[in-house]
Amino acid sequence: MGKIVITGAAGFIGSCLAHHVFRNVSKDLLLVDDFSKTEKSNNLKGLEATTLIDRNDFLNLLPNLDIDFIFHLGARTDTTEFDVSIFDELNLNYSKTIWQHCSAHNIPLIYASSAATYGEGELGFDDNQEEMSKLKPLNPYGQSKLDFDIWALQQEQKPPFWIGLKFFNVFGPNEYHKTRMASVVFHAYNQIKATGKMKLFQSHRPDYPNGGQTRDFIYVKDLINVMMFWYNHKADSGIYNLGTGEPRTFNDLANATFKAMGLSPNIEFIPTPEDIRDKYQYYTKAEMARTLHASYDQGFMCLEDAVTDYVANYLQQDAYF
Repeated sequence: MGKIVITGAAGFIGSCLAHHVFRNVSKDLLLVDDFSKTEKSNNLKGLEATTLIDRNDFLNLLPNLDIDFIFHLGARTDTTEFDVSIFDELNLNYSKTIWQHCSAHNIPLIYASSAATYGEGELGFDDNQEEMSKLKPLNPYGQSKLDFDIWALQQEQKPPFWIGLKFFNVFGPNEYHKTRMASVVFHAYNQIKATGKMKLFQSHRPDYPNGGQTRDFIYVKDLINVMMFWYNHKADSGIYNLGTGEPRTFNDLANATFKAMGLSPNIEFIPTPEDIRDKYQYYTKAEMARTLHASYDQGFMCLEDAVTDYVANYLQQDAYF
């Protein structure tokens, strides 16, 4: 038996997946990341029996490794970074090398794409592969993810089974290190704990009330369930959305967080900063029909239950996945 590889394994989603696979599938894991970042070290506690390889060494070692499956979640995910060369190196070219190795050595691959590929959503959020070249991401991060999706679809030589997953708004344990880039739930909890209230952006559109802007929020436990479905399913290769298909408002999320903390809602609305106002998304929804058609039938936690689980079992206890 070869190893299961998880790149980005010290990060938020990667570490949650690593713990799940370690507990439920195999302890013979090969975890790849930049392990010099000590702020992520707590995410790896309990995984001491696994093999760690530095991100910069992995591609050179790859030809000599015995691998059964690769989850490629590692990427530069900062949406405020505008140095395209960083994304070309870490998101595009790094992913191409992994793809080519999987194709040449018959290794199944699941990789993380992003809902950032949809840009403002003017073309909708349908994971129709024929339409992906028309999408217009808003930043180099989203563009790098789209560039790889399009490149993958164009390849004649492919892994025996492969899935690209467009993650929507993921929240859950093990995101403590993400600071500014952490989920809205994480920030809501910490704001409410510190000040007793939650600040949300005002609506600057007449068709949306304040706090009525929506996102497709998905709990990381549901995200892992879908990834493990594809790991076990190994059919219907392609690029798929990964959200719940149920957009919810920021008011819903804030109210759920207050309730999970045993507090009455106290929401303050502040103007959306002018530098992002014209690019601010008011609606996202993962069209999930293709995933459901592929026989995924486990459903998704409702936002209120997911927020309660996250707050009660992780945030209030400083606990990890």
